[in-house]
Amino acid sequence: MRVRRVVTTRAGGASRAPFERFNLSSGVGDDPAAVAANRRRLAAGVGLPAGSVVWMRQVHGTTAATVSAPPERELAEVDAMVTDRPELALAVLAADCVPVLLADPVAGVLGAAHAGRVGAADGVLPAALAAMQRLGARPERTEVLLGPAVCGACYEVPAAMRASVHAALPGSACVTSKGTPGLDLRAGLRQQLRALGVTRVDTDPRCTVEDRDLYSHRRDGRTGRLAAVTWLDPR
Repeated sequence: MRVRRVVTTRAGGASRAPFERFNLSSGVGDDPAAVAANRRRLAAGVGLPAGSVVWMRQVHGTTAATVSAPPERELAEVDAMVTDRPELALAVLAADCVPVLLADPVAGVLGAAHAGRVGAADGVLPAALAAMQRLGARPERTEVLLGPAVCGACYEVPAAMRASVHAALPGSACVTSKGTPGLDLRAGLRQQLRALGVTRVDTDPRCTVEDRDLYSHRRDGRTGRLAAVTWLDPR
């Protein structure tokens, strides 16, 4: 089986301002019909039935759900999910937070996690990895993609917040392009993953604030969400 991954942009889709165009979140105030059309388009574009894509109602927590069949609705109050079922796609939404896709291709186990400032510091990735290990995954075989997110140069925070997050997520403290306190969540997550035995980590270098093809809450306020999606292809 092959591990497949897709990260969407704003291109295409049915959403109108301020969500234009390919918003995939049902929780930001967009027209539900437009979101449903965008989700169908995404599934069709990657060759999957629309019902096989699993979506989360993310709450910046650390709960990791194990998915064995397509649910009837979005998973509520969940920020990570794992599966070992082929052609069951896991989707994580983001617009500055880090969408994280994980896979142990040997065990055939996948994970997807939403790692914002709070969830990353509280341990959403360790929770996702633990859930994957319960399905037979091993850290040394696990491959991770850290998707597009706000970069450290653009993520300005108060000094006390930087210190607090860095204490929980070492490696995340940085200085912005303006010389002010900042956070680089992807740097902190890479360091955390190494400490957990995961060394095969790739990073999508795009910054959501800088790249206007991507959604950014920090840049635009009310806006849509991109999706990072992963699934096992048995072909």
